[in-house]
Amino acid sequence: MALIKAQISYPICNHAFREKKSLRMTHLNVSRKVEDLAFKPQCLNIPNGRTKLDAFLDIGYGNRRKMINHATLSTTQSTTVDSLDACDDDYDGVIVNPQCLPTSANAFAAILRSSLSYWKLKGKKGIWLKILEEQAELVPIALKEGFRYHHADPGYVMLTHWIPEEPCMLPSTATHQIGVGGFVINDNREVLVVKEKKCPLRCSGIWKLPTGFINESEEIFCGAVREVKEETGIDTTFLEVLAFRHAHRVTFEKSDLFFICMLKPLTSEITIDEREIAAAKWMPLDEFLAQPYHQGDSMSKNVADICVSSYENKYRGFTALQMMSKLDDRLSYLYCGDLCKWKKGLPET
Repeated sequence: MALIKAQISYPICNHAFREKKSLRMTHLNVSRKVEDLAFKPQCLNIPNGRTKLDAFLDIGYGNRRKMINHATLSTTQSTTVDSLDACDDDYDGVIVNPQCLPTSANAFAAILRSSLSYWKLKGKKGIWLKILEEQAELVPIALKEGFRYHHADPGYVMLTHWIPEEPCMLPSTATHQIGVGGFVINDNREVLVVKEKKCPLRCSGIWKLPTGFINESEEIFCGAVREVKEETGIDTTFLEVLAFRHAHRVTFEKSDLFFICMLKPLTSEITIDEREIAAAKWMPLDEFLAQPYHQGDSMSKNVADICVSSYENKYRGFTALQMMSKLDDRLSYLYCGDLCKWKKGLPET
């Protein structure tokens, strides 16, 4: 179970593309060879005071973006500017490659400062800096240079910096967690229900639908099928999304989306997950609806009514249609009602 997080992909540091020659460079008053540095030189000439990149590394993901490693600014007098390995994003921003950060704190501080100056000169706006767990000593240095925490996942922390002197336009971190519940009813009008081993006191002893959180990069309906299988051992297939609830300030001030899915049982023998579930059984539908908490809670009663109406073919929810979008070249699911039936009711044009 996991929160859904905003994700940023990063190119790997490919040293095979780097020039294998020695250049005299000054980093913290120490002359070193290019091969020993985590950042490498490229040439940027400025004819008549305007910049032009002479060399780029095409990393070929998403829209075509360009790697920036190191630049030499040429005006009347040649000046060397160190810049971290990074790529341009689609919004005049920069994504730093975490695999190529200097291991030395002093070297990182110096190259970060020069990178920020270079990116400001180039008119860049938002900077995304991912620092891995083993690089944690670099975090205070980045914070000192104006970076702010954005989000964290196991293994890394994401920092951001907004260069322009205007309101920050970078997207916030994930705002929601996504939960699912499975309404599973068999041919004998019996509903699959569970009693949770650990739950809030107000929910203690209630026979409820199997529920849980979806995993990262998991479809809503796949999460519902998986949760039912994990908690009860029952195999199911997805039919439709019946309804969803939107609540706020649920967990650590984050909002919550909870989807109820209609699932068809494929097996009947129950095997509970004893770590989470105290008991599970097939309960007659009338007995399930007669539980006091259904009668005393408007949300639960309406969800139960929707589930029963779908079972009796009096209500239709959303099915999942897989399709490709040219806007982002992604194969994804569109959740919608029966478009063919809906079109039949439209007047001819």
